[in-house]
Amino acid sequence: MMAPMPSVAIVTDSAADLPPEVAARLAISVVPLLVRFGTQEFRSGVDLSTADFWTRMLAPDAPFPTTAAAAPGAFVDAFAAAFAGGAESVVCVTVGSRLSGTFASAEIGARQHPGREIHVVDSASASMGVGHLAMLGAELAVAGGTRGTGAAIAATLRERARDLDLYVALDTLAYLRKGGRLSAAQATIGTMLSVKPIITVVDGLVDTADRVRSRARARERVIELLTARPVERIGILHTGTDDVEAFRDEVVARLPGGVDPARVSVQAIGPSIGPHVGPGAVGGVVLRRR
Repeated sequence: MMAPMPSVAIVTDSAADLPPEVAARLAISVVPLLVRFGTQEFRSGVDLSTADFWTRMLAPDAPFPTTAAAAPGAFVDAFAAAFAGGAESVVCVTVGSRLSGTFASAEIGARQHPGREIHVVDSASASMGVGHLAMLGAELAVAGGTRGTGAAIAATLRERARDLDLYVALDTLAYLRKGGRLSAAQATIGTMLSVKPIITVVDGLVDTADRVRSRARARERVIELLTARPVERIGILHTGTDDVEAFRDEVVARLPGGVDPARVSVQAIGPSIGPHVGPGAVGGVVLRRR
């Protein structure tokens, strides 16, 4: 059931990997990025669910998918719908501007509503890193008060973006190579050495946090990184691993100071970074406690 629209509407994009039921419950509007398999184009989360994406991605002889930023017109429409629904202002938080052109599209879309209060926030993150900020924004909007105005929420989200940490252990280097993030030679050498990279996002760009020699060690290292400091929220991310619940339980058990169970989620990585990480990946995004 859709929650009542507060005076500040929260908009995000499908790279946030927000489950549809969570977005509906928190009245968060989600603008879809585009996903292409050869000549076929889909709107992520509209024409293509995360589950359908992985079915296509892993199908034999399937073309390697590419993603494209949401068009400015999609944000124009989302903002118009928010104002038509009674919102007085909009806060839009997007996937990192150095990872996608979606932030720029949102800014163009905002300029098509002159005289309206629209704040576009660069998460400098991906997947549930974006989702954490969108959910926080929605909670602040519902709470209202001086911290619940559009300007105040946007300022809070820009500040809290610095508290996001993302770590994901990859099962293979092949998809980083296919996505152009790694040379064929590097991927071949890495595979021969059974290297399991752990990726992160630093200054808005994908980077390598560590490289280890086994799947078990990669998972342990990700847990160490995620639980290094207290957290306010955590989203466990995976791409079809069969023991993700056990991974979540281990992470939660080792978090210093614990975490509210209501702020723990498990979510499959969608088309935003899915093509680069491939199947068998596991990790998480945390919003550090202040």
